[in-house]
Amino acid sequence: MPRVLVFALVFIGFALPALAQPQDDLERLRRAALTSDYAYRQVAHLCNNIGLRLSGSAQAAGAVQYVAEQLRQLGLEVRLEKVSVPHWVRGVEAGTLTRYAGQVPGTSQKLALTALGGSVATPAAGLEAEVVVVQSFDALVALGREKVAGKIVLFNRPFDRQMAAQGQAGEAYGQAVIYRGGGASAAARLGAVAALVRSAGGANYRLPHTGALRYASDAPQIPAAAVAGEDADLIAALAAQGPVRLRLTLTPQSLPDIESYNVVADLKGSVHPEQVVIVSGHLDSWDLGTGAIDDAAGVAMAMQTAQLLKQLQLVPERTIRVIAWMNEENGLRGGRAYFEAHKGELANHVAAIESDFGAGHPLGIYAKANAKALERLAPAAAVLDRQGAGLIQPAQEVGADIGPLTSAGVPGFGLLQDGRTYFDYHHTAADTLDKIVPAELAENAAVMAVLAYSIANLSEALPR
Repeated sequence: MPRVLVFALVFIGFALPALAQPQDDLERLRRAALTSDYAYRQVAHLCNNIGLRLSGSAQAAGAVQYVAEQLRQLGLEVRLEKVSVPHWVRGVEAGTLTRYAGQVPGTSQKLALTALGGSVATPAAGLEAEVVVVQSFDALVALGREKVAGKIVLFNRPFDRQMAAQGQAGEAYGQAVIYRGGGASAAARLGAVAALVRSAGGANYRLPHTGALRYASDAPQIPAAAVAGEDADLIAALAAQGPVRLRLTLTPQSLPDIESYNVVADLKGSVHPEQVVIVSGHLDSWDLGTGAIDDAAGVAMAMQTAQLLKQLQLVPERTIRVIAWMNEENGLRGGRAYFEAHKGELANHVAAIESDFGAGHPLGIYAKANAKALERLAPAAAVLDRQGAGLIQPAQEVGADIGPLTSAGVPGFGLLQDGRTYFDYHHTAADTLDKIVPAELAENAAVMAVLAYSIANLSEALPR
């Protein structure tokens, strides 16, 4: 997850129109979700039994087969749609401060760091250079090539924890993550031999946060890693006292692309089977933890939408399509491949829903849709308001995998969740099953199911 989410700071309230579907069915669906452990059991299996699911890994392949079989058991029409994905393998990663002011002779200090996804390797024996600390791209440029060439650049931009605590975690992440994405190339243009970034996350437990970088075509590719917040502070403090040298060893490999799949499963509609409402999450994860909040939770919510409808014998008028996306984390190839394969059918894509922001208590729905479409969500919002999740907020982005669809005009929706602690664990070794609160996961599953079924049963498709 997720790309940056920007919300309008407004509450959208509507007068409740005549309902196009029985509101009691939506309430039955909501109540059933809140009392079910189906989604939690799916997250548990994906995290504990299968484990990490980085694109190209054996675990990712196993997860595809597991989710496909679970959806077949529900009676859905399941197919695997091919996606060529990157196969990057982490390898050894180590960092040691070898020279600094006040150093006790014969000692050094180890750093908590992790390679950024897609990074090239250092020499097998590592490299050693002086560290230059900056807080911004502008500060880097101001130093100039003379002070950067041959050195390791540390981008020490802190994650704004107060902003996250006030409900703007996505915005705080956006301010920090730009250095992860573009820092290596910016440093390389000035002759740096490697780049470090302060982890883009909120918790200071010496947890480095991985994530994909983007090498620019106009710059050399240099090794890059994220350091824990505490170690970024350590380096900065020592650099203020005098030269700091660091030995960095990273041995990742970028292997040939490998064939993988999006899992696509249809619960056929009874009136307009050709029209589709997507519910989705991404199946791949980073390789440090087991991807519970990012994003086994989203996949499980989508699976539970179909499971609940089957359990309650509720037949949608339009097809509800469950998608477990592959390769959101380091390429977005699943979302792009789906768009290319189905771009001739976009007129029949009524809505796309994605959850990729954990499983914190949901407050409602965020939407990339026009005002008339938002008015049609009022019945669902009225039902969800009974659990405190009735807000509807417009957003500029509602999900990375569905981004190609929403950019082409398909109404897009996501879950507006409490993300205050999401970036404490995001992309770290601590993204594990225990971070999921079962009751809150069930609340999120209720939001996705009610929203999807409501849209699927509207008398007319959502306007664009």
